[in-house]
Amino acid sequence: QVQLVESGGGLVQPGGSLRLSCTASGSAFSIDAMGWYRQAPGKQRELVARITSGGRTFIANSVKGRFTISRDNAKNTVYLQMNSLVPEDTAVYYCNAEGRYYSARPFDYWGQGTQVTVSS
Repeated sequence: QVQLVESGGGLVQPGGSLRLSCTASGSAFSIDAMGWYRQAPGKQRELVARITSGGRTFIANSVKGRFTISRDNAKNTVYLQMNSLVPEDTAVYYCNAEGRYYSARPFDYWGQGTQVTVSS
């Protein structure tokens, strides 16, 4: 089974920056895409950013120009650089990985979530 381990969340003041990391571990798998979602209290989980193995990216309009997603395929790691943070960015951020095992069985896994709080 593929496991996702996230890191980098925390408390930051408005205007500050954070960098989230998510590493996928396991055996006999390949990843097609990795992404970051977030869920604020009382709201639905929403896609923030996503990147494919080929480097194609999607950035939500709400964070465009402030957040950047990147990926190290060799390390099966995805990063979310978050700049100019605002209180509305406060949420639990979840990493997601889509791919398949070498047996061709597809998978779709989630990380445990990391809290990001933007507050003065």
